[in-house]
Amino acid sequence: MSKWKKFISLEIAIEIKACLYFGMILFFYFVFRVWRGSFTADIIQMTEMVLTAYVMNYLQVYVMHNFDEAEQFGVSVIIQCIVCSSLYAMASFFFGWYEGIKAVSAGFFLYMLLSYLCTFFIFKIRRDLDTSRLNQELEDFKNRKKEVKD
Repeated sequence: MSKWKKFISLEIAIEIKACLYFGMILFFYFVFRVWRGSFTADIIQMTEMVLTAYVMNYLQVYVMHNFDEAEQFGVSVIIQCIVCSSLYAMASFFFGWYEGIKAVSAGFFLYMLLSYLCTFFIFKIRRDLDTSRLNQELEDFKNRKKEVKD
């Protein structure tokens, strides 16, 4: 694959995952806001969240080798999940997304950790399904080729 295609592929992956993680962060934020009795959201905080998601996904893809899409679940994936979840929790506390309530930031850490683990397994299931489909298409192609020869 050319460098340009690889770069574009990684950028698309970052875009998709940033949206995915931003959606997860936003859900937690909305639940927090409702729990605190507010039905409004701070646009500045939402901007911080989406920018944080993009920065984190660049870090995940270019520094942590796209660990949430790794082939194997192991110690390194767990450590990277913990590191990224910790960075998200620190960002939430630093930016005041949860009004500086440490317990909520700790809960957010656990939520993001669970989100990373779920995302890892969802990507794994998707890859396994894609592999099955491609293998079936290959078999179908081979069978058609045999039929044409006969």
